Amino acid sequence: MNDLSALVRAIPDYPRKGIIFRDVTTLFSHAEGFRRTVALMTDYARGVGVDLVAGIDARGFILGGAIAMELGKGFVAVRKRGKLPAEVYREEYALEYGVDEVEIHIDAVPAGARVLIVDDLIATGGTAVAAVKLVERAGGTVPAASFAIDLPELGGADRLRERGVEVYSVLSFEGH
Repeated sequence: MNDLSALVRAIPDYPRKGIIFRDVTTLFSHAEGFRRTVALMTDYARGVGVDLVAGIDARGFILGGAIAMELGKGFVAVRKRGKLPAEVYREEYALEYGVDEVEIHIDAVPAGARVLIVDDLIATGGTAVAAVKLVERAGGTVPAASFAIDLPELGGADRLRERGVEVYSVLSFEGH
C-alpha cells in the first residue's frame, strides 16, 4: 500500500450538500495503512521532542494512544464536556452553527511539559486551538500538533501556526 490517501473513504454531500466527508475509519481498519500512519506521526513526534501526547475526543484517542505508546510517553485525553470525572479546565470553541466545549483534568499536564496535540483531521481548527489553550492553562506548552489528514482550504493548520504551533499531517485533501 503506497498511497494512504486511497484508504480514506470520501463521502460526498455529508453532513450536508457540497461537503466531502473524509472518513478515516477505512484507513484505521486497514492494518498496514494504520501502522504506516502511526509510524509517520510517531517519527515526526520524535523529532519534536515531547513529554506527553494529548489526543482529541474521539478519533484522536486512537492515534494519540498509539503514538504515546510508541514514544514511551503518557497520554492526555481531551474530552467533550461532561466526560471527565475530576476537576477540569474547559474551553469553548465555535462550530459552524453554535459552540461546543472540550476539557482536560486540571492535573493532566505538569508545569512546563511539552505536549503534542493529536487528532485524525484538522479542518477549521476550532477543536485543536481549544486543546492548545487547555494545555497552556494547565501549565504546559504545545510545540506541535499532528493529524492524519489536513483540509488546508479550511484554514485550521494556519490558525495553529499563528499561535506558534508547528503542524504536521500525513495526508492533505483539497476541498471541504
